[in-house]
Amino acid sequence: MLPMIGFFEEVQRRKVYRIAAAYIVAAGFLIQIASATFPAWDLPNWSLRLVIALLLIGFPIALILAWAYDVTPQGIQVTPNVPGTHRRRNLVFLIATAVILSVAAGFFLLPRASARKIDKSIAVLPFENLSDEKENAYFADGMQDDILTNLSKIGDLKVISRTSVNSYRGNDTRSAREIGKALGVATLLEGSVRRIGNRVRVNVQLINADNDEHIWAEDYDRDLTDVFAIQTDLAQKIASALQAKLSPSERARLDRRPTQNSDAYLLFIQAEQYANRPDHSRESMLNAEHLYEQAIKLDPNFAAAFAGLSQVESWAYHTSEPLPARREKARLTAEKALQLDGDLAEGHLALGFSYYYGDRNYARALAEFEIAKRELPNEADAYMAIGAIQRRQGKWHESTTNLEKAAQLDPKNASVLFNLGANYLAQRDYTAADKVFDQAIAASPQSYSAHAFKGAVAILSKGDTSAAEKQLALLPKTTDVDGGVTSNRVWILTLQRRFADALQALQQFRGEVLNAYEGSVPRAFLEGVFYHYQDDQPRAKMMFEQARVVAERLVNESPDDAPRRAMLGQILAALGQKDAAIAEGKRAAELLPESEDAFGGPSITTALAQIYVWTGDYDQAFRLLEHLLETPNGLTVPFLKLDPAWDPLRKDARFQALIDKHGGNT
Repeated sequence: MLPMIGFFEEVQRRKVYRIAAAYIVAAGFLIQIASATFPAWDLPNWSLRLVIALLLIGFPIALILAWAYDVTPQGIQVTPNVPGTHRRRNLVFLIATAVILSVAAGFFLLPRASARKIDKSIAVLPFENLSDEKENAYFADGMQDDILTNLSKIGDLKVISRTSVNSYRGNDTRSAREIGKALGVATLLEGSVRRIGNRVRVNVQLINADNDEHIWAEDYDRDLTDVFAIQTDLAQKIASALQAKLSPSERARLDRRPTQNSDAYLLFIQAEQYANRPDHSRESMLNAEHLYEQAIKLDPNFAAAFAGLSQVESWAYHTSEPLPARREKARLTAEKALQLDGDLAEGHLALGFSYYYGDRNYARALAEFEIAKRELPNEADAYMAIGAIQRRQGKWHESTTNLEKAAQLDPKNASVLFNLGANYLAQRDYTAADKVFDQAIAASPQSYSAHAFKGAVAILSKGDTSAAEKQLALLPKTTDVDGGVTSNRVWILTLQRRFADALQALQQFRGEVLNAYEGSVPRAFLEGVFYHYQDDQPRAKMMFEQARVVAERLVNESPDDAPRRAMLGQILAALGQKDAAIAEGKRAAELLPESEDAFGGPSITTALAQIYVWTGDYDQAFRLLEHLLETPNGLTVPFLKLDPAWDPLRKDARFQALIDKHGGNT
């Protein structure tokens, strides 16, 4: 014991205690700073372990230096030896003590640095189809989608939506770390599926996206009827691995089987693949509709299939077929889904869309979307739907916040991104809009809407038609979803006053009606406009008469559709039927007033202004133009300068006054 007492006295005399304490405090501070900043700087996990190892090695060295030297007013000097002390023995004791303390600290610190806490966030990557029958690819996609949906029900997790993860299908060149960084998640779930008859083999691996290390792996070899048990088990194991809390209601939702009929389930997951395609083309929707209906025939109690069918009907009504039969079917199937399963989040989402698209009943739609968001806290569609309604209510800030949340949950979904960009564009924040549309194009290079919106930014902000033309040129030549590309190309050529080229491009489209941004446009109407601009009035009138027949049929199919009535009003104005034209334009504005739709209403107001120009009522036209240049999602000065629709007003002094007054707003 006496040698140790001498050792402690010598340590105190040489002030080693003070240096040891100062070193421990400084090292602890450095480790704390590194733990916080290294992840933010995107440094690899081993960099933190290296810092800790160097500090541990430095501790014995610091104590040896403190033993040998002392800081005095005269500078650093060798600490004098005291006669009678065992200098060599005490130095050995010091080194041994320092090494033991460093090793002990290393056992405590290094494992914690290696196993840095994983955030409660995950992306379920597309599963590989290992089945001999390649048509079973839809089954692998369905497994991935259902696992993702189950995880989306867990409020304590952040789960990336399906569209963003599907962009990594078949992409073996990106590391887990790159994917995790791009999607903003800490973990990835990879998997493969092999189906042979009614047997299913599923292999999955949960991966730490920070270091590409496997957290765990699992194999399942089950009957097809046990596929739901696999999905539930996986969701619970992932939640446990990420230390996510599961509420009793969430556990109950995970345990619920959507159907007992395996054939109905196979039809359902095929329908989901069509319904979730990013282009949402009419053909995709019709295929989804047929498959949902087949699944329902096999299992009349399949609530999720009713909900999916309802959303397809609502989308068809909203985009291309605003027919009462579609609206009624959307409502009835959504109500049936909730009758079968009152807690089905997808059912509330479907009912919300039927109120939103079918009735423009925003209050009831929002109530349903809020329920869906609560039950599916990681579902981007709920946030996007809420944001879409809020902008129609003129709540631009709240709308943008919800759309930004949707983009966080689905960062590579072009549809979410161009909806967010459309908000910025409507508010004339062109820099933000352009950036978001670039992200949408990167996420989906063949997305017509993303390229079209980016082109619109150039036109509306600077009057740059060449930039818009370049965006269209980037699309595949075969891409023309329901005439959307044709209408956009014709629009650009019109602004460039290349009327003959516009007419030629239009006549290459074989359909009778184009699904343009402003709604259904009879091709004959645009043909008449171009003949009119080229002073061929007989042909123009002939085409306007043909367009009138089509437009009246469309209005008769859906008499409460404002864009169809506005279109009929413009055709009647072109035919010189002033009173009837203005009546149709006003009726359209009554059906969709800006007070009830701040997002879509301005396009109806613009159509009414054009009717006034066609009919020579310039006072009313200028009144509306003044308003449209000030309102969100209205007109802009660069566009007004280009559009030949306003040519009759250009000689009026009031036109230049508008340009001068509002030129700074763009």
